[in-house]
Amino acid sequence: MPLSHRHIEVFHALMSQGSVTAAAQALFTSQPTISRELARMESLLGLALFDRVRGRLQPTAQALALFDEVQRSFVGLERIASVAAQLKNFASGQLSVLCLPVFSHSLLPGAMARFVQAHGAVSIAITPQESPFLEQSLAAQSHDLGLTEHERDLPGTQQSLLLQADEVCVLPEGHVLLSKPRLELSDFAGQAMVSFPPSDGYRQLLDGLFAQAGVLPRQVVQTHSAASVCAMVRQGLGVAVVNPLTALEYLGPDLQIRPLMRSIPFRVSLVRPERRPGNALVDQFVLSLQAEAASLLQRLRPWLD
Repeated sequence: MPLSHRHIEVFHALMSQGSVTAAAQALFTSQPTISRELARMESLLGLALFDRVRGRLQPTAQALALFDEVQRSFVGLERIASVAAQLKNFASGQLSVLCLPVFSHSLLPGAMARFVQAHGAVSIAITPQESPFLEQSLAAQSHDLGLTEHERDLPGTQQSLLLQADEVCVLPEGHVLLSKPRLELSDFAGQAMVSFPPSDGYRQLLDGLFAQAGVLPRQVVQTHSAASVCAMVRQGLGVAVVNPLTALEYLGPDLQIRPLMRSIPFRVSLVRPERRPGNALVDQFVLSLQAEAASLLQRLRPWLD
């Protein structure tokens, strides 16, 4: 008799629940049935998966190793069930949006508030994803709409500009450079900086500009997200150059913004999959995104003019 899904189900329940009694309750069956299926599984595998210690089952090393693989399979099944449940609940319309993580906390919340106010019965799934996985998913037609910083054409998609502004400098309260309304590259010489990792495209561009100007800042902290960069600056660890949307989100008494004399463009593009079934909600959501983008640019105007 080959190993069956039922054997795996019983094994997973035993490992997860910790006892025959609890496993039987979880699977809505009897304790003798659990014990019988476990014995069959051990016989088929030729492995002792549990030691019987004073009437209780203790997983062996082999069982623990096997459980790691079983867990991965069950996570996959749970994700499928979760997606199915979401599809069932999206009775009045659904919209899936894929974006870089930066937009999930800077641009999308305001756009979502505008959209939900007009389309309250619609369910929206926002999925933050880093490059290059974001571009791969968009090209695979897996989402209704995408938001990216990249301008390169993706196969099977249409791309349009949503927002354009310049990167800005963020500084902690009391920093000496706050006395200047705009910052030159030379102002960063010797300054403590919070930066993105060297592999980041904006970091590479900024390092190139500093090198051309003969400027050598003092790199103190490296971190992957603009939100984390701003949080570090707010603690006084240094200054940073970040996208204006995240800078605006963190603006306050302990973090200030200064524009740069040298333009470092920041662009947000909309990406629409061409081969995905049409969704009338996409156009409505784009209108909310455009309204929110215009509002953010208006708030940024003091540092962009």
